[in-house]
Amino acid sequence: MTKILPARVLCGSLALTILGSALPALAETDAPPPPADVTTAPPAPIVTPRFTVGSLFKDTVNDFRRWPSHDTFLWLGVGASAALIGHRADANVTSFLSRSRDLHETLESGAVIGGTPFQLGAAVATYSLGRITDSPRIASVGADLIQAQVVAEATTFALKLAVGRTRPDGSARSFPSGHAAVTFASATVLQRHFGWKVGIPAYAVASYVAASRVQMKRHYLSDVAFGAALGIVAGRTVTIGRGDARFAVEPIAAPGGGGIGFTWVGKR
Repeated sequence: MTKILPARVLCGSLALTILGSALPALAETDAPPPPADVTTAPPAPIVTPRFTVGSLFKDTVNDFRRWPSHDTFLWLGVGASAALIGHRADANVTSFLSRSRDLHETLESGAVIGGTPFQLGAAVATYSLGRITDSPRIASVGADLIQAQVVAEATTFALKLAVGRTRPDGSARSFPSGHAAVTFASATVLQRHFGWKVGIPAYAVASYVAASRVQMKRHYLSDVAFGAALGIVAGRTVTIGRGDARFAVEPIAAPGGGGIGFTWVGKR
């Protein structure tokens, strides 16, 4: 039992880093305003959060309508380029990572962190917390996380059925990686809401999950590369107009491939 301690410590540290980064932003946003002069100011209206289950369902339907966009196809192009480049090294990377027992013990928790029960459960918990505490900001983050999960899962599963690639371990439906898609979707939502201070550790967790899928022979490098692109697309689709991020994450086209750029945009 002591052999898996490093993985638990690593995952716990990453989770605490993200939580510790996000809480100040949430607290600052939801903090009550200073008391007004009751002799001159009218009473403040009571604002009821609009994030009902019905609106959540309606917004998710609208997300699928917004999914086909210029931004989406740019990101899918970057993902496809990365997958094609990674495809050349699929077998070598899988063989190299899977041989290491130490890496297995370090990365094995990625299967849980990147799974739908964990990711969707965390999203639902965030949304529920926002509703219970009457916090529109927390409810908004939770709603976007739920919608991003649904969009990422749906698009990933559709491609899995269409492509039908065999996994490195011999099972079916390898391309693209669903674990990579949902974790990069969550990371993108957090980055769009809170900026790079939360986005960087969130993307680090997503990369950890993606590496674990390759190491455990559940996916090839090209699977997680395109899965990450699908997740970023899902997160960006559901967060149009959200956040005050100082960095914008954008795809960059280059001869023979592509990349990802971080652009300083200031507060919105």
